Amino acid sequence: MIIIPAVDIKHGKCVQLVQGEPGTEQIELDNPAEVAKQWELKGAKRLHIVDLDGALGSGENIGIVHDIIENTTVPIQMGGGIRTKENVKNLLDAGIQTVIIGTMAIKNPDIIKELSDEYGSERICVSLDSKDNKVVTHGWTESTDKTPLEYAQIFEDKGAGSILFTNVDVEGLLGGINIEPVKELLENISIPIIYSGGITSLDDLKTLSDLGTDYVVIGSALYKGLIEFEDALEYQSD
Repeated sequence: MIIIPAVDIKHGKCVQLVQGEPGTEQIELDNPAEVAKQWELKGAKRLHIVDLDGALGSGENIGIVHDIIENTTVPIQMGGGIRTKENVKNLLDAGIQTVIIGTMAIKNPDIIKELSDEYGSERICVSLDSKDNKVVTHGWTESTDKTPLEYAQIFEDKGAGSILFTNVDVEGLLGGINIEPVKELLENISIPIIYSGGITSLDDLKTLSDLGTDYVVIGSALYKGLIEFEDALEYQSD
């Protein structure tokens, strides 16, 4: 299992929101590029960047993303507001290792096959954000009629290289994880699952590791000191 620190960017700062709601910032740090570099220095093998302004349609932080790419050497996965094939191409050309596509994939699943064929499936990740066991889109503001598993099966067939599963029901609340949804995905999907949402303790990491989770993204628990990254590395494999 690979432990991935989250660097969520809003209005030019590294932030942590409660369940993605604007105005609920619990953490605000200047210079996201420096924050990203510090995670790398602590031993992160991968970084998770989200452009929250892009996801919410309120702007973008591409200049800061370029600063992070230039300031770090580990692979970066990035999502938030990636709504066109041109967005995907520009990010991959800039040095992003894996693009995370949410709303665009839900609206047009065939785009995932096109992108996977063009750039390689390992560079294309589909984001499935779940609320009340239904996938939500547009920065978690609109609900669909399908479950995460139903969509995961569709996108596995379309050639996605991985699935980022975020459980919005527990995300940002620091109350621990709900294992059933991710367990269902791991038991039924063969491509890697990246889990995000509610990780609060080392026990949560042990649970996810025991389930066979491939990657986990941690945000608030790291920034609030509930989990020390050095301790989390106990559950990181090579």
